[in-house]
Amino acid sequence: MSDTPVSVADQGAIRRITVNRPDKLNALDAATLDTLFAAFEAAAGDPAVRVVVLTGAGPKAFVAGADIAEMSALSAVEGRDFSLRGQRLMRRIETLPKPVIAMVNGFALGGGLELAMACHLRIASENAKVGQPEINLGLIPGFGGSQRLLRLAGRAAALELCLLGAPITAERAYQLGIVNKVVAADALEAETLQWAEQLAQAAPLALRGNLDVIHVGGECAIEEGLQYESAQFGLMFSTEDMREGTRAFLERRKPQFAGR
Repeated sequence: MSDTPVSVADQGAIRRITVNRPDKLNALDAATLDTLFAAFEAAAGDPAVRVVVLTGAGPKAFVAGADIAEMSALSAVEGRDFSLRGQRLMRRIETLPKPVIAMVNGFALGGGLELAMACHLRIASENAKVGQPEINLGLIPGFGGSQRLLRLAGRAAALELCLLGAPITAERAYQLGIVNKVVAADALEAETLQWAEQLAQAAPLALRGNLDVIHVGGECAIEEGLQYESAQFGLMFSTEDMREGTRAFLERRKPQFAGR
């Protein structure tokens, strides 16, 4: 890998974005946050990319947290700005119009768990550990951890992880709904790429529509969400992909989606 804090590689329609600071357990400093933001902006605008896989370099960590050495010198105003910088990245990932899979290959703590939770899907190695340990530093989560934990795992789990600050196993994270799947360490990449390949072959506009309605529905009243779903459902009928998908079903063949 190069000296850049983030590396990018394409495998067909799958873009792999890797946090590349293994000597720092892939900790998120300001430069890494900005480089990741640029990488996801580029993925959003590249029509050749249909799905993104996010992971961390090395065998030990997905992302072990924010860079504590950098944070320790911040003032109150600088701390708020650092939080907003991280939240900007998380929202960019969360609202990306293409599926993002977090391949959690080790520690995902603090900012690392916040980064994983901003992704649409999460597959974890059985030896992964996740948590929000900021309280042990006299801090609270700053990149959206309290809010996304509340939405993914519920109030009790969010309070447990944020107040006690202890990491939990990948299996416990799966039971709480924080990760979608737990696999053996040596199967993590293959399992993640299997999901990514499936998503890359799906109808891009329907993928985007699903991401959109679920995101909007999670932040509004159910009646409003239902109306939005119906509107987006109707729009799908104006796409070539919908005609191809229904025609392929009736003709008993595999559809070839073009994203139109």
